[in-house]
Amino acid sequence: MTVDSSPETRVEPPRQTSLGTAAARNLASTTKSAPQMQEITSRWLLRMLPWVETKGGVYRVNRRLTHTVGDGTVEFVQDGSDVRVIPRELGELALLRGFDDVDVLTAIADRCVQRDFRVGETLAERGAPADHLHLIAHGRVSQTSAGPYGEEVALDVLADGDRFGEHALLDEDARWDQTATAETSGTLLTLSRADFEAVVSSAPALRGHLEEFRSRAQRRQNHRGEAEIAMSAGHTGEHELPGAFVDYELKPREYELSAAQTILRVHTRVADLYNGPMNQTKEQLRLTIEALRERQEHELVNNREFGLLHNADFKQRIQPHSGTPTPDDLDELLCRRRGSKLFLAHPKTIAAIGREFNSRGIYPDHVDLGGQLVPAWRGVPILPCNKIPITKEKTSSILCMRTGEDNQGVIGLHQTGLPDEYEPGLSVRFMGLNEQAITSYLVTTYYSAAILVPDAVGVLENVQIARWGR
Repeated sequence: MTVDSSPETRVEPPRQTSLGTAAARNLASTTKSAPQMQEITSRWLLRMLPWVETKGGVYRVNRRLTHTVGDGTVEFVQDGSDVRVIPRELGELALLRGFDDVDVLTAIADRCVQRDFRVGETLAERGAPADHLHLIAHGRVSQTSAGPYGEEVALDVLADGDRFGEHALLDEDARWDQTATAETSGTLLTLSRADFEAVVSSAPALRGHLEEFRSRAQRRQNHRGEAEIAMSAGHTGEHELPGAFVDYELKPREYELSAAQTILRVHTRVADLYNGPMNQTKEQLRLTIEALRERQEHELVNNREFGLLHNADFKQRIQPHSGTPTPDDLDELLCRRRGSKLFLAHPKTIAAIGREFNSRGIYPDHVDLGGQLVPAWRGVPILPCNKIPITKEKTSSILCMRTGEDNQGVIGLHQTGLPDEYEPGLSVRFMGLNEQAITSYLVTTYYSAAILVPDAVGVLENVQIARWGR
């Protein structure tokens, strides 16, 4: 065995002959970007809404209250997400038909309780005790019963303005003859037998009317509960014409400006020592304002008091024909209002619109908005808004609206000239220094939105965006 006795060979690192980059960076001013923020979106809704100056912080919308008595359907009024039945419309019920004491009808209407229901929810089960009247403000409800061979048979589909359970108000032993199941999500008002009897006990005129109703019930009736009219074949009888009742709203809707606020805190050490080449306070404020504006757009879409999704009139809400957003569905939205200015949809919904159109060999046009080309249908731009929610079932909504105060459309509300105003309708107030040498600024913006007439906004609901068109 041979042992190498030569000395160990070492590799010397190359000698540094110039200044290294790590040290050089200590003396150099690097090229840098301003602070970036992923949350910033295009915010088309804020850009497209006409903003109306709202002095006093409140905007009142005076409308003419219009409803039709005698058309067979019950009509409602909306105040944000709250729904109320018009008292005179209770005269559409067979047991209250012809009763015109507005005070008593108002007392009954005040006892109706709002209830929101979900898709597939059972609202009444066949054979169960019935003790409530249900007035459908919005949504679709199917009624089924047992067939002659035990199978489930579809009897009827009820929608906006229909009702069921009227017999439960007068019959203590009443039971449901059909099963009522929600086909879509929606809203109804319920009136319990106990609440109805409480009003009856304090209203002699109503008691007399109900006694007369019971006596009429012993006579032969048609399917509407009316006394049957004897007639000869080949002859036509006289029909009672529905009467239109028009009045002004006694309590017009008032929109109060809402506020989005936050407190920006900046340490004086940061503002003093690290303020170049970029102003730290200014950059912090810029990103804070961007976040406030994003929140503002979210509230304009989703707030239950003034958000567009919750304040759209029930008669302006429609369902897609086949689930996916088709050209026919967009046409249905357009035909329900004049002067539509824009569609608003989640970006994933816009992608679903494109897939459905492409599958039919249709390619939407594009329009120029401020130098940017955006897709359009019938000349109306389709604008993205990621604030429109997507449900866990992968459904969403498409908004279509007319804008402007002169057009009786949708308007944004704000107030300018605020103390310490930084941008129109947005103020930045210095709040002082604390004991930790932190400077605080109160950043505030005030805003709301108003729908001047019901047909200014339409909503295509329950749009399926996860299924590809065929």
